[in-house]
Amino acid sequence: MTTIYTPTIPPPDPNTRTPKFKLPKLSCDAHCHIFGPGATYPYAPDRSYTPPDAPLEDFRALHAKLGVERAVIVNASVHGTDNTVALDAIAQSNGAYRAVANIDDTITERGLQVLHDGGFRGCRFNFVRHLGGVPDRNVFNRVIAMVAPLGWHIDLHFDAIDLPEYADMLAKLPLSYTIDHMGRVKASEGLDQLPFRILIELMQRDEKCWVKICGSERVSSAGPPFTDAVPFARKIVETAPDRVIWGTDWPHPNVKVMPNDGDLVDLIPLFAPEPEFQRKILVDNPARLFGFDT
Repeated sequence: MTTIYTPTIPPPDPNTRTPKFKLPKLSCDAHCHIFGPGATYPYAPDRSYTPPDAPLEDFRALHAKLGVERAVIVNASVHGTDNTVALDAIAQSNGAYRAVANIDDTITERGLQVLHDGGFRGCRFNFVRHLGGVPDRNVFNRVIAMVAPLGWHIDLHFDAIDLPEYADMLAKLPLSYTIDHMGRVKASEGLDQLPFRILIELMQRDEKCWVKICGSERVSSAGPPFTDAVPFARKIVETAPDRVIWGTDWPHPNVKVMPNDGDLVDLIPLFAPEPEFQRKILVDNPARLFGFDT
């Protein structure tokens, strides 16, 4: 019998606006999700929320509207450690997609190789409270040891308030890592807030540290068009332009204010006015981190 899922969060804006900013050729949405459909790809029983289905066909339509040619699917916690939805999407992408997995230390060497051969190039750990909080440190360390030989990176999702606590741990990691959503800092607390200073210091001193300038709607305190997030993204780009990537975060799970993805694209030239930096963030950097052809 097919399980019927009742969403507990809202869907994305279905009326994506065509952005004014024209993305460079081979631009990559380096942080986005596919949810379900639940009838084909069931949601995990222990999920912390239930999303509306956001299937591959909607994902493709969004990117066609925005002018995105490549994407990195971050397999969301609602699918648990079942990465099939992303694996299947990559197989249908003609080389245009990569993915970041949700795994734990029960995965086998063979299972990891299947993901790697299928286009996965990293794994994600949630430290955010509303998504379950801090992962088991022993599991964390064992997974890192398992994926390091594949050349993977780890993707880290923190609450800003916790960044200072984990700064030393991050600097000691033996592989590259990405920090989601500009560290989820709060725009209302300004550029001098401790979590943002820690984030910038990590970028300055640790060449393994990458930051995703996505989630402007999460950083913003003012609401649409989220321009109060711009100074944070710009500072990140100025600090380490070779280690910054951009994404939509579509379909925007658990946001307080649902953005229009066309508006998010139009923030890019505010984040990085220089065409050289735009190309790094959208094309060159994701190609390097995720192994796309250049």
